[in-house]
Amino acid sequence: MSVEPLDLGAFAGRLSGHCGFLFTELPLSERFAAAARAGFTAVEHPNLFATPAREVAGWLERAGIPLVQTGFPAGDASRGEKGFAALPDRVAQYRGTIEPTLDFVEQLGCRMVHPMAGVRPPGVPRERLWDTYLENLAFAADAAAKRGMTVIVEPIGPGSIADYAIDDPEMAVEAIRAVGRDNVKLLFDAYHCVCLGHDPAALIRAHAPLIAHVQIADDPGRHEPGTGTIAFAPIFRALEEVGYAGRIGCEYHPAAATEAGLGWMRAG
Repeated sequence: MSVEPLDLGAFAGRLSGHCGFLFTELPLSERFAAAARAGFTAVEHPNLFATPAREVAGWLERAGIPLVQTGFPAGDASRGEKGFAALPDRVAQYRGTIEPTLDFVEQLGCRMVHPMAGVRPPGVPRERLWDTYLENLAFAADAAAKRGMTVIVEPIGPGSIADYAIDDPEMAVEAIRAVGRDNVKLLFDAYHCVCLGHDPAALIRAHAPLIAHVQIADDPGRHEPGTGTIAFAPIFRALEEVGYAGRIGCEYHPAAATEAGLGWMRAG
């Protein structure tokens, strides 16, 4: 699929390939190297725990590329589980994953980790989910702070996960401020933001100090930038204006094979 190159401005050379979405035509062991060859300068992936950390570290080393963010264990996806940081009946399980995950991630040189909040169970009051989430977020943040790591909060809207406990950027910002830890930051996903009816550039300017990582995809379809209706120039311009110094994570479903849709990141 052919797409027009975007004007990436200051973010040329700062693109991170999400290898849970991209290069899935390859085994996971080959995706980091494929991302590096394609021009990405970093990678990310939410769940690498099926492979020993030393082996994943070897993939990264051979590819010559860093892992910028990953996740804590999120449960059984085949059962619809999307994390459990907000689930009152899973607190012990959640807290039991924190130190082993940080041990694992530290071996990879990664500094940002995301605890997914989980899907709201029927009959559990929102207030109880909220209180549980804040307590668990603080627990992870305090453990991560001892290692110089950042815990990131990603709001995920109903178009991607129905009944997700933290489903709006403003809700995520409220949680970050309520927890009051300097190492709890926002994973700002422009795609989720637009799908929820927000102006991403306005939210970037409003909450710039909290943003630790940015992800993009186009809408509709959550495909490559340039395949849909999202205007990325104002988003990049806002990020430049606020001095965002991180990467742009490319978390999209390729419309065809990954390589075929990478024209958007080539210089025009």
